[in-house]
Amino acid sequence: MDKNEVLGKLKKIKLSKANVHNYFENLQASGKTLIITIIVSVLVMLFFCGVVFFAHVKGPEEVMVPNVLGKPLTTALIEMQKKELYPKITLRYSDTKDDENTILDQSPKAGSIVKGYSRVSLVVSRGTIVDSVENYVGLNYEELKLRLQTLFAGSTKPLIVLAEPQFKPDVSEAGTILEQDPPEGTGISEPVTVHLVVSRGPTFENTRVPNLVGTNVEKLVQTISRSKLVFDINSRRAQPGEKSDMVVAQQEFEQEFVPNYTRVALELVLPNGEVGGNVYGVFNYEVVEYPYPIPMEIRAEEADGTTSVYVSFLHNGGNITIPYAVKKETKLSLWIDDRKEKEIIVH
Repeated sequence: MDKNEVLGKLKKIKLSKANVHNYFENLQASGKTLIITIIVSVLVMLFFCGVVFFAHVKGPEEVMVPNVLGKPLTTALIEMQKKELYPKITLRYSDTKDDENTILDQSPKAGSIVKGYSRVSLVVSRGTIVDSVENYVGLNYEELKLRLQTLFAGSTKPLIVLAEPQFKPDVSEAGTILEQDPPEGTGISEPVTVHLVVSRGPTFENTRVPNLVGTNVEKLVQTISRSKLVFDINSRRAQPGEKSDMVVAQQEFEQEFVPNYTRVALELVLPNGEVGGNVYGVFNYEVVEYPYPIPMEIRAEEADGTTSVYVSFLHNGGNITIPYAVKKETKLSLWIDDRKEKEIIVH
């Protein structure tokens, strides 16, 4: 092989290497262009997809809330449906019999602008709690008052109002309803005032007034617990040389028998200081007057925590005076119908 042939082959080899190198450079440049082209195409496609999506998907239109106050529930639901609004229903008793199943309140108010498919709260009347007067004869007056207060709790205008009752003596238990007006079954279309006749208890009975002069505190407390009389006790401390722990004077009556729970005045002389480990005094407290006797009691709690009922009795209220002889630091408390009214500590 001559020199020229060798040089020719070397030139061809060099040209081939250059072509390969150019080929790979062109291929690399084309790949970058391809990738960039793909990315740009995807972004453009996403952009146009988003435009098309939001062009076709619209938010709910705004609508005006209709006025459905006072309308029947079915009418209100139809009107809400026309506006593409969803009602949220709450039931409530009302003061008027004829508005049952009608709309009492709505929120948002009529005329408000809201988006379609919004919720509108509707308060629907369940009618009145009661539609006629019941039979109250034989019930306890205080229990009936509490029952009606509970029944109409939260009502703007109670449908049944109790007038001040008329009390009269009767063999039935005190507080028992004897008569009512209007009678059972009277319809209620607006507030009704009910007039009642209530038993004072067997106050037609009379009680003999006992002679309590000379009675000590212990026996006087026993008499108070058993008697159907009310004793108003005026107390004072014994003078030097004077006997104490006894009733020294008593109100006099012309007749031997007096009506039950008549008030009888007594004068009681108390010892000065402790006697036999006990301190003497009179528990005095003013309460409201009751139309009939109410169960009451005085409870005693000693310093060591021991608790007992000192005396239980019936009393028609006003001024309450109960004598006592207890240990020092004893707590005495007045209870009326299991409700503590007054507490003192004996010193």
